[in-house]
Amino acid sequence: MTLFRLDASIRIEGSASREIADLVEAEWLQAHPGDRVETRHLGVDPLPADAWAHAVSAGFVAEDQRTAEQAAAVKLAAGLVDELVEADAILLAVPLYNFGVSQHVKTWIDLIITDPRAAAGAPPFLAGTKVVLATVRGGAYGPGTPREGWDHSTGYLRRILADVWGADLTVVEREFTLVGVNPALDAFTETAAELHARAKDAARDAGRALAA
Repeated sequence: MTLFRLDASIRIEGSASREIADLVEAEWLQAHPGDRVETRHLGVDPLPADAWAHAVSAGFVAEDQRTAEQAAAVKLAAGLVDELVEADAILLAVPLYNFGVSQHVKTWIDLIITDPRAAAGAPPFLAGTKVVLATVRGGAYGPGTPREGWDHSTGYLRRILADVWGADLTVVEREFTLVGVNPALDAFTETAAELHARAKDAARDAGRALAA
């Protein structure tokens, strides 16, 4: 079996989203020792920012009339879809950046949607595929908090992954990752520790379910 894992943090060491995803992956590997984990790290190896525009424009010209840039973008988009459809399970580690998804993740999603298998009106290409989204936020964005409604990432990713692509989605969330980093959040040290522990437990549960 194959697990496809995508990381989007711009960090490797000290990445909060990576920590949560590592726990999910460890549970999957425990159930599938020796099986493959295919990886893509958008945060440190980003996709070309102009690839989406080339892939879109390629759809309006005959294949034999495409520029080299258009042909490369179409090939890249197809490869991104292949990574997902060929996996038995998928793990995505995506932090909240500036109240939304990072440019790296948005480029990845936009490119995938240019492929005919993922285009509007096509059958959901991840229908039934188990996907775990591990997402982290530096502050708190829940009901009643000053930043309620400012998380424009998690809801969007649910719409794309579950509603558009048809994935069997589980979301593991951790908040207050900047406690201990930003002195303004020191008053929330105990709450942050509790949320961290809950997120790690949820990640282990999600990993076992992903592997089942």
